[in-house]
Amino acid sequence: MTNVIAIGADHAGYELKDEVGRLLGAHGFEVLDLGTNGPESVDYPDFAAAVGRAVQDGRAWRGVIVCGSGAGACIAANKLHDIRAALAHDTYSAHQSVEHDDANVLCLGARIIGPALAEEIVLSFANAEFSNDERHVRRLDKVRALESTTTEHER
Repeated sequence: MTNVIAIGADHAGYELKDEVGRLLGAHGFEVLDLGTNGPESVDYPDFAAAVGRAVQDGRAWRGVIVCGSGAGACIAANKLHDIRAALAHDTYSAHQSVEHDDANVLCLGARIIGPALAEEIVLSFANAEFSNDERHVRRLDKVRALESTTTEHER
Protein backbone atom coordinates (compact mmCIF):
# COMPACT_ATOMS: atom_id res chain seq x y z
CA MET A 1 0.00 0.00 0.00
CA THR A 2 2.85 2.44 0.64
CA ASN A 3 3.51 2.77 -3.05
CA VAL A 4 -0.10 2.85 -4.32
CA ILE A 5 -1.31 6.23 -5.51
CA ALA A 6 -4.95 6.67 -6.50
CA ILE A 7 -5.60 9.07 -9.36
CA GLY A 8 -8.81 10.59 -10.61
CA ALA A 9 -10.03 13.46 -12.73
CA ASP A 10 -13.04 15.08 -14.26
CA HIS A 11 -13.44 15.69 -18.00
CA ALA A 12 -11.15 18.75 -17.87
CA GLY A 13 -8.34 16.81 -16.25
CA TYR A 14 -8.45 13.27 -17.62
CA GLU A 15 -5.64 13.78 -20.16
CA LEU A 16 -3.28 15.17 -17.51
CA LYS A 17 -4.40 12.41 -15.12
CA ASP A 18 -3.35 9.83 -17.72
CA GLU A 19 0.06 11.53 -18.03
CA VAL A 20 0.43 11.54 -14.24
CA GLY A 21 -0.46 7.85 -14.12
CA ARG A 22 2.17 6.95 -16.69
CA LEU A 23 4.75 9.05 -14.85
CA LEU A 24 4.03 7.50 -11.47
CA GLY A 25 4.17 4.01 -12.95
CA ALA A 26 7.51 4.76 -14.56
CA HIS A 27 8.84 5.85 -11.16
CA GLY A 28 7.86 2.63 -9.42
CA PHE A 29 4.49 3.59 -7.97
CA GLU A 30 1.45 1.39 -8.38
CA VAL A 31 -1.40 3.45 -9.83
CA LEU A 32 -5.06 2.99 -8.97
CA ASP A 33 -6.88 4.84 -11.78
CA LEU A 34 -10.39 5.78 -10.67
CA GLY A 35 -11.41 7.63 -13.86
CA THR A 36 -12.76 9.49 -15.69
CA ASN A 37 -11.34 8.43 -19.00
CA GLY A 38 -12.89 10.70 -21.60
CA PRO A 39 -14.07 14.20 -22.47
CA GLU A 40 -17.75 13.69 -21.60
CA SER A 41 -18.85 16.11 -18.90
CA VAL A 42 -18.74 14.62 -15.39
CA ASP A 43 -18.83 16.08 -11.89
CA TYR A 44 -15.46 16.57 -10.15
CA PRO A 45 -16.84 15.83 -6.63
CA ASP A 46 -17.49 12.23 -7.69
CA PHE A 47 -13.85 11.68 -8.60
CA ALA A 48 -12.50 13.63 -5.63
CA ALA A 49 -14.62 11.36 -3.43
CA ALA A 50 -13.40 8.22 -5.18
CA VAL A 51 -9.74 9.16 -4.70
CA GLY A 52 -10.30 10.34 -1.14
CA ARG A 53 -12.12 7.15 -0.20
CA ALA A 54 -9.33 5.03 -1.66
CA VAL A 55 -6.92 6.84 0.66
CA GLN A 56 -9.35 6.59 3.59
CA ASP A 57 -9.88 2.85 3.28
CA GLY A 58 -6.23 2.02 2.68
CA ARG A 59 -6.39 0.99 -0.96
CA ALA A 60 -3.99 3.87 -1.65
CA TRP A 61 -1.27 5.58 0.33
CA ARG A 62 -1.82 8.94 -1.39
CA GLY A 63 -3.98 10.39 -4.12
CA VAL A 64 -3.83 12.84 -7.01
CA ILE A 65 -6.93 14.55 -8.40
CA VAL A 66 -7.00 16.68 -11.54
CA CYS A 67 -9.79 19.03 -12.56
CA GLY A 68 -9.80 22.28 -14.55
CA SER A 69 -8.41 24.54 -11.84
CA GLY A 70 -7.73 22.02 -9.08
CA ALA A 71 -9.73 24.16 -6.66
CA GLY A 72 -13.07 22.38 -6.86
CA ALA A 73 -11.50 18.95 -6.46
CA CYS A 74 -9.51 20.20 -3.49
CA ILE A 75 -12.59 21.62 -1.78
CA ALA A 76 -14.51 18.38 -2.34
CA ALA A 77 -11.69 16.09 -1.18
CA ASN A 78 -11.20 18.08 2.02
CA LYS A 79 -14.79 17.32 3.03
CA LEU A 80 -13.76 13.71 3.67
CA HIS A 81 -12.55 12.71 7.13
CA ASP A 82 -8.76 12.22 7.37
CA ILE A 83 -8.17 13.65 3.90
CA ARG A 84 -5.75 16.54 3.75
CA ALA A 85 -5.84 17.69 0.16
CA ALA A 86 -3.50 20.41 -1.08
CA LEU A 87 -3.77 22.44 -4.25
CA ALA A 88 -0.29 22.85 -5.70
CA HIS A 89 0.90 24.35 -8.94
CA ASP A 90 4.55 24.52 -7.91
CA THR A 91 7.03 22.03 -6.48
CA TYR A 92 7.59 23.87 -3.21
CA SER A 93 3.90 23.76 -2.24
CA ALA A 94 3.68 20.11 -3.29
CA HIS A 95 6.46 18.85 -1.03
CA GLN A 96 5.86 21.36 1.76
CA SER A 97 2.21 20.29 2.07
CA VAL A 98 3.43 16.78 2.87
CA GLU A 99 6.47 17.68 4.99
CA HIS A 100 4.65 20.16 7.24
CA ASP A 101 0.93 19.35 6.87
CA ASP A 102 0.95 15.62 6.11
CA ALA A 103 -1.10 16.13 2.95
CA ASN A 104 -2.26 12.83 1.49
CA VAL A 105 -3.99 14.11 -1.65
CA LEU A 106 -2.58 16.45 -4.29
CA CYS A 107 -4.93 18.51 -6.46
CA LEU A 108 -3.86 19.90 -9.82
CA GLY A 109 -5.46 22.20 -12.37
CA ALA A 110 -5.11 20.91 -15.92
CA ARG A 111 -6.01 24.34 -17.28
CA ILE A 112 -3.28 25.93 -15.12
CA ILE A 113 -0.25 23.70 -15.67
CA GLY A 114 1.04 21.44 -18.41
CA PRO A 115 2.52 17.94 -18.34
CA ALA A 116 6.15 18.97 -17.78
CA LEU A 117 5.38 21.02 -14.68
CA ALA A 118 2.87 18.43 -13.47
CA GLU A 119 5.63 15.82 -13.61
CA GLU A 120 7.86 17.84 -11.29
CA ILE A 121 5.00 18.67 -8.93
CA VAL A 122 3.70 15.10 -8.68
CA LEU A 123 7.16 13.68 -8.03
CA SER A 124 7.81 16.34 -5.37
CA PHE A 125 4.56 15.31 -3.67
CA ALA A 126 5.04 11.56 -4.07
CA ASN A 127 8.60 11.55 -2.76
CA ALA A 128 8.02 13.88 0.19
CA GLU A 129 7.67 12.61 3.76
CA PHE A 130 6.00 14.12 6.80
CA SER A 131 8.72 15.60 9.02
CA ASN A 132 7.27 14.48 12.37
CA ASP A 133 8.79 17.62 13.90
CA GLU A 134 7.02 18.44 17.16
CA ARG A 135 5.61 21.70 15.85
CA HIS A 136 4.16 20.04 12.76
CA VAL A 137 2.66 17.18 14.77
CA ARG A 138 1.10 19.72 17.16
CA ARG A 139 -0.41 21.66 14.26
CA LEU A 140 -1.65 18.50 12.57
CA ASP A 141 -3.33 17.48 15.84
CA LYS A 142 -5.13 20.84 15.84
CA VAL A 143 -6.29 20.27 12.26
CA ARG A 144 -7.61 16.84 13.24
CA ALA A 145 -9.41 18.41 16.21
CA LEU A 146 -11.11 20.87 13.87
CA GLU A 147 -12.28 17.98 11.76
CA SER A 148 -13.95 16.33 14.74
CA THR A 149 -15.90 19.39 15.86
CA THR A 150 -19.42 20.15 14.75
CA THR A 151 -21.13 23.46 14.34
CA GLU A 152 -24.52 24.36 15.78
CA HIS A 153 -25.96 23.90 12.27
CA GLU A 154 -24.60 20.34 12.03
CA ARG A 155 -26.14 19.22 15.35
